[in-house]
Amino acid sequence: MQYIKAIFKFKGIEEYQQDLLISDLADLGFDTFEDSEDGFTAFVIKDHFQEAEMKALLESYANDFESVYHLKEVADENWNAEWEKNFSPLIIDDVCYVRATFHQPQPTFPYEIIIDPKMSFGTGHHQTTTMMMQYILSADIKDKTVLDMGCGTAILAILAAKLGAAYLVAIDYDDVCYQSTIENAALNQVTNLKALCGSKEVIPDEEYDIIFANINRNILLDQIHRYAAVLKPTGRIFFSGFYLEPDLAMITAACAEYGIRYIDHKQNGEWVAAQFEKN
Repeated sequence: MQYIKAIFKFKGIEEYQQDLLISDLADLGFDTFEDSEDGFTAFVIKDHFQEAEMKALLESYANDFESVYHLKEVADENWNAEWEKNFSPLIIDDVCYVRATFHQPQPTFPYEIIIDPKMSFGTGHHQTTTMMMQYILSADIKDKTVLDMGCGTAILAILAAKLGAAYLVAIDYDDVCYQSTIENAALNQVTNLKALCGSKEVIPDEEYDIIFANINRNILLDQIHRYAAVLKPTGRIFFSGFYLEPDLAMITAACAEYGIRYIDHKQNGEWVAAQFEKN
């Protein structure tokens, strides 16, 4: 599978505008983003890329900031080299150490996660993933059944496994993420995780104590009814991948239709993660 690497540079862009643009690009199929000094780089599967749609999106921001971009094809075999240049170890709440296979282990941390990201999203560095991991670290995970939607590298499911989850299902529509999930589970000696490739249609007809969904607002709104169908009474959902306004209110209203109530949320920059419970 080949990818398109879009390198964006901006003048006069505000941080919130950049976050909004990233969210809009995610709606167009871009699923991995790297910050740079004067913009960011985004990656999209070549077969899913529509340059005309991307140009139209940038034109819609023309009154807000200036932008230029150039495109480059990235083959699978070059992806690990890209990540090795940009992926540094990460510490979450002083208890969880996230590293790649080419970093030294740190046995002083209670939880260590090894991630070989390949071309999949979710190394913990993005604010949404970090907030989700903070929620997981403070939740009661032991002996629970867990569904991780849009799992990327499966970093959230792997953390839940290390916290004592009884059984985990990790799902992503991207075959690279699916393969990455299998490999990362093995790297972390997680043996009670089932990886599936697809979207809401492949969610097994089982009941889950906890659901993670770090995706984006539109996909979450489309899938909430399916989450509600498989979430146990008093089960928890942790969402991220969206903004405070208007996204949180929209997601809260959609959840309420299925008896799932808002509990609280975290915010990091413009990004939000939120916790919900099924009545």
